[in-house]
Amino acid sequence: MSEQFYSDARLYDRLFPGGEQAVDFYRAEADRQGGRVLELACGTGQKLIPIASDGHPCMGLELSPNMLAEAQRKADQRDVEVQWVQGDMREFDLGRTFDLVFITANSLLHLQKAEHLVDCFRSVRKHLAPGARFIFDVFNPSVRMLAQADGTRRRREALSFVDPDRGVVHVDVAETYDAAAQVTRARWYFSTDSEADFGVAPLEIRNIFPQELPLLLSLGGLRVVERFGDWSRAPLTADAALQLYVCAAPD
Repeated sequence: MSEQFYSDARLYDRLFPGGEQAVDFYRAEADRQGGRVLELACGTGQKLIPIASDGHPCMGLELSPNMLAEAQRKADQRDVEVQWVQGDMREFDLGRTFDLVFITANSLLHLQKAEHLVDCFRSVRKHLAPGARFIFDVFNPSVRMLAQADGTRRRREALSFVDPDRGVVHVDVAETYDAAAQVTRARWYFSTDSEADFGVAPLEIRNIFPQELPLLLSLGGLRVVERFGDWSRAPLTADAALQLYVCAAPD
């Protein structure tokens, strides 16, 4: 389970500050669609708060109360109105439809079983207004990287960040890959030069390969409109790091 990983929302924001390209992409899609916007697994509102600041009516659904509390604090700080709802993206009923629904930053990969992914897509389908779009991004699994998931603890220099109280925080990750489940099981270690392993948290995420997604979406009552391999809308290729899907209800 990965709940502990999200228990410190401010640490999460320092670890993953949110890419500008992703923010710009989803803001542009919200402008394109107009109307109401729903983000599932919205976290601390890194993407949704900027969209709401553009004037779109926004709702964010998130399972972690700690992440939602930080999202509310950040929205209040920016004087932006967002409706925050605690809930599970596998099954939800918000009593309204939306013109754009999105899931970003690999959040979909917390759904480890195929049936849970299909449940999520069916719930999304029920909340799409006519002409609406459902967009999500997940990483494109690398067989080479999965083969290196041997349980060895390794330093991730690119993930180092500065904490205002602790100073520079280093991140180590030890992970293994369960090929039968297509799940990477990791343990993340947070340390400073003076305080080793002040935080240790498990994180488990599903790997979804490109040939799977269209079928899973179809089972969930959705169709693929477009898919890309990066934020500039380049084609999805074998070496693309990203899978970016634009989906809709069937015609």
